[in-house]
Amino acid sequence: MHMAMGTAATAAVTFLFATQFACGGGETTEDPWNRVQTILAESKDIVVLDGTERAALKYDGMDHPVFGDWMVRHALSDPENFNPYTSSDQGATQVHTYVFESLLEPDYDPPYAQQGYIAVDYPVVSDDYLTYTFTLRQNVRFADDVPLTADDVLFSMKVIQAPTVRAPHLRNYYASIVNVRKLGDYEISFECNEPYILNDLFLGGFDILPRHFYDPDGLLDPVPIESLIDGSWESGEHADRVRLFGERFNQDFNRRMLGSGPYFVADWEDDVVTGQRVVLSRNENYWGRDVDGLPASGNMDKVVFKIINNQDAAFIELTNGNLDIHSLKPLEFKEKSWSPGFVDRFMKGIQYAGGYTYIGWNNEHPIFRDRRVRQAMTQLTDREAMVSNLLFGLAETVESPIHKFRPEYNHDLQPYAYDPDRALALLNEAGWSDTDNDGILDREIDGVRTPFRFEFLVNSGNQLRKDIALTLQSALEDLGIDCQVRELDWSIFLERVKNKDFAAVTLGWTGGTGLRFPPDAYQIWHSSQIEGNGSNFISFRNDESDAILTAYRKEFDMDKRIEMYRRFQEILHEEQPYTFLWKSRVASAYSKRYQGVNWYPAGAVTQEWWVEPTDQMYQ
Repeated sequence: MHMAMGTAATAAVTFLFATQFACGGGETTEDPWNRVQTILAESKDIVVLDGTERAALKYDGMDHPVFGDWMVRHALSDPENFNPYTSSDQGATQVHTYVFESLLEPDYDPPYAQQGYIAVDYPVVSDDYLTYTFTLRQNVRFADDVPLTADDVLFSMKVIQAPTVRAPHLRNYYASIVNVRKLGDYEISFECNEPYILNDLFLGGFDILPRHFYDPDGLLDPVPIESLIDGSWESGEHADRVRLFGERFNQDFNRRMLGSGPYFVADWEDDVVTGQRVVLSRNENYWGRDVDGLPASGNMDKVVFKIINNQDAAFIELTNGNLDIHSLKPLEFKEKSWSPGFVDRFMKGIQYAGGYTYIGWNNEHPIFRDRRVRQAMTQLTDREAMVSNLLFGLAETVESPIHKFRPEYNHDLQPYAYDPDRALALLNEAGWSDTDNDGILDREIDGVRTPFRFEFLVNSGNQLRKDIALTLQSALEDLGIDCQVRELDWSIFLERVKNKDFAAVTLGWTGGTGLRFPPDAYQIWHSSQIEGNGSNFISFRNDESDAILTAYRKEFDMDKRIEMYRRFQEILHEEQPYTFLWKSRVASAYSKRYQGVNWYPAGAVTQEWWVEPTDQMYQ
């Protein structure tokens, strides 16, 4: 499960390799893996390699992009749903990137300034940072050719603010808004009750929905947005409208979507098949095709997400020519991607992922309420060995959710070393011992003698997550802890997590602001996000942490923010609500027929890629 925070693109320091053998017949006098390991260890700069030699970071050819061909990508599971506001998994986010657009878009290169997208330019911001006024482009049209106006922007924010819409993870970032005013058909103003350091990012970054498509009966038209924000709608004359809209929006658009972006689903019967594929078609009438200053919109006739819920099967599909781009598992990268046939057909890119992998402990589970138990679990998790044995060094352990290359990261945190003796001492201190000599630790909890027995959930098809759980299971068994690893289908797994019906899970967070903007951990860690389907599904509660997360969001002094978040990380380090594992280096293989491949700190932008007519495979 990879859940996105907001709509900002993930940013990370990137390591990139285009790997092919320089010698004839795919032979080389040097083991390519040894060469790559050396480069990985020596450099933390952006690197592009041809074979094992450095190549240009950006496309330096003279040819211009042309339309045509397809890009077939791997997806591990079907999108949770296609509703851009109620879905939060990575599969849905990947699809939405091609379909929906926002008011602003950050540059790909530092300093990552935000540029106009649907908006003409950056908003006019009041001196007190409370009012943001956007002027919209007048030529923007949705994929059904209906013009996009300020009415659609106002409607979109109403949807976000409506409590009947299942989007608590999204509402967090717009909590300071008190009103939205339409100043004209192409001008709109957002008014806030307090400053927020990321207001420009999030006000400029939410997907704009077509009002005529998502609310054809105009249910929200007469509803003042202030009433949705302050809660007065519930006792007002439009309460039934708001409730009915929420029911329809939550249910009716799981398998329908419409945006202003360059791609759309042309045929929902043929192009979206559960367990098989999601096919997006290029909109030949896309409004932004010839508009100066906009990012690349995509040159492929179709972008196909091929659903393969087993990583090993996906690699076979890649080698059989049925995938064009695919993230390699570490073992595949190390041992299976160096044959002459493979390197003749594929390039490879390696980058640090913007997020991190973790084990989440249900802090309200009777066994894991005690932080000493959670600390012991971390000390029984041999993270360095996992990085070495499961990831072959293609990761770096982390101690907090803050990106290590951000100034807010607390480098004073001392890692929890793998230490079974110290872990057992902590468990004994917390009252765990084998009182009945059955080989399983136990203690009295809420008046009941309870064995240390729990279930560790993983989603099926993700071998790495299963290996994490099995490795921990073995270490726990030696101490008298019964950990049962259970694989579940993604949809069932996700439902269990959302309902907090678990003891332990291993997951990963992606998205967020990464390197480009100050982090905001409120969505995942504030106690208000425990309720409903909020992202704090492990139910972490801490008053001091809550106060820091709240105050941080309206502090514009960088030094003060750094001090706040370093203390916040100390609290997490003490409480261990997660066992933070690592941030990964992701190796991606992609077909050599693609031209125009540029690598940025956040990775490659596939919308820039194109294929020479003589090399195109699909019509």
